[in-house]
Amino acid sequence: MNWIWNAPRRTLALIFVDCAAMMGFGMYLQHVVGLEPCPMCIVQRYCLIAVGVLALIGSLKPSTAGWWKSFAWLAVLFAGFGAFTAARQSWLQWYPPEFATCGRDFYGMIENYPISRSLPMIFRGSGDCTAIDWTFLGGSIANWSFVAFTVFFIVLLLAIFKAKR
Repeated sequence: MNWIWNAPRRTLALIFVDCAAMMGFGMYLQHVVGLEPCPMCIVQRYCLIAVGVLALIGSLKPSTAGWWKSFAWLAVLFAGFGAFTAARQSWLQWYPPEFATCGRDFYGMIENYPISRSLPMIFRGSGDCTAIDWTFLGGSIANWSFVAFTVFFIVLLLAIFKAKR
């Protein structure tokens, strides 16, 4: 584990590469395989993009530890929010609501409702958020997304707290 705290900027760059690869695989599943993302999947994508971009920015400037740590803290926040969203979607997949409707898409909710009303609608889930269209080793996309966000969260915290000063 020395590579995490001996070279935290390299760790941030590796997190960026992981996020880019995951986004590429998500685009493959959407555009080649034909899976349409649900509202919670869209939120997870935005969190993944935010973690990746913040990790990239934090890894670029070599001068101070404060620079990369501030961006790493922001990435921790987005990784935590992404893990929460993925966990909620996994819960909905394991225990689907009794009356599931397809509901509106993410952009339709944002365009037609204020953000204070559309965010709870996203986390309530819809019929398409409970569907499991793809699995790998018994886990759905939401399950693997939760694992990835949790790993990012832990690695970022280790890099922040254990970095050599």
